[in-house]
Amino acid sequence: MSILSATLSRVKPSPTIAVTTKAQELKAAGRDVIGLGAGEPDFDTPDHIKAAGIRAIEAGKTKYTAVDGIPELKAAICAKFKRDNGLDYVPAQVSVGTGGKQILYNALMATLNPGDEVVIPAPYWVSYPDMVLLAGGTPVIAPAGIETGFKLSPAALEAAITPKTKWFIFNSPSNPTGAGYTWDELKGLTDVLMRHPHVWVMTDDMYEHLSYDGFEFCTPAQVEPALYQRTLTCNGVSKAYAMTGWRIGYAGGPQDLITAMRKIQSQSTSNPCTISQWAAVEALNGSHDFIAANNAMFKRRRDLVVSMLNEIEGLECPTPNGAFYVYPSIAGLIGKTSKAGTVINNDEAFATALLEETGVAVVFGAAFGLSPNFRVSYATSDEALKEACTRIQSFCAELR
Repeated sequence: MSILSATLSRVKPSPTIAVTTKAQELKAAGRDVIGLGAGEPDFDTPDHIKAAGIRAIEAGKTKYTAVDGIPELKAAICAKFKRDNGLDYVPAQVSVGTGGKQILYNALMATLNPGDEVVIPAPYWVSYPDMVLLAGGTPVIAPAGIETGFKLSPAALEAAITPKTKWFIFNSPSNPTGAGYTWDELKGLTDVLMRHPHVWVMTDDMYEHLSYDGFEFCTPAQVEPALYQRTLTCNGVSKAYAMTGWRIGYAGGPQDLITAMRKIQSQSTSNPCTISQWAAVEALNGSHDFIAANNAMFKRRRDLVVSMLNEIEGLECPTPNGAFYVYPSIAGLIGKTSKAGTVINNDEAFATALLEETGVAVVFGAAFGLSPNFRVSYATSDEALKEACTRIQSFCAELR
């Protein structure tokens, strides 16, 4: 009899982490590898945020805290929700976890029963379906392809909802596509949700502050206040504040749900890192001037990558509204053969051959539930992006 749980057979390891690990292994072996797989800003954490963490250490703020966050951080989160999103939460309605992923996981673990369905637009962040499966639920994938700008239509959402639907997971700007929903586009979805009062809404707003070309972010409970009582608005400090390793995520929602999430966390990880919590207080309350400067660099990189990839015959790369990803289609390359003899019969074969033959690491689209595509993270230097795109151009030009 196996020592492993049957639940484990329902899930797979994160493909994005696998790609990053493979790239690191090849680099360690001496290969010239450019990794475009990691969803992590290459900017350093701003100095005033690092200083807050250092002050916390020097002040001895290194003990256990309340399970789901110190009062000062919960107050800062409430102020952020009001300031940025027009949402009113009190500290008892806020949960702080070890990264945004734990927040989503706690909510699913606290609410899903066998047979419960969770609607997830595709392409999706790789962890959504597997977290639903771990929690005993059933992912229901709703397609949002390139023809709709990678945005879910109201009709597609309506078609995915059944009497068994418990949650709708919503992510804008999106990982992996960078697509962002306008107020009117989101209103179309919230109108559908208003017709199905048994469906709760879980937002992933992690890329809220990373937007370009005048795109204005909005979140479901902001667009439709009547959804407030059945929405968990999730966010964190990882991306906009370049704090991925600090591991702080948070959410605001109905108090009964937050209490249930606290119970899950109390028996798993307990409190997030104390030092990180104090740094997050400064991130939310302190100066945000660096965000505009970082976004200007991200936009320049986005435009560079989109321009160079769209020069490739058979490849289509839409221009995203936010985040730091592009999600090009390789539909025009399927069936061709690489210089080394690999048949490009799907996007996984494309990504594998690209890494092996050119040293460029990307994530294949099937990992995100929509093919034939691949994801490029442009959260790296201009020089690395230019070289990577040049290699991709050469690789595609040699396909026969």
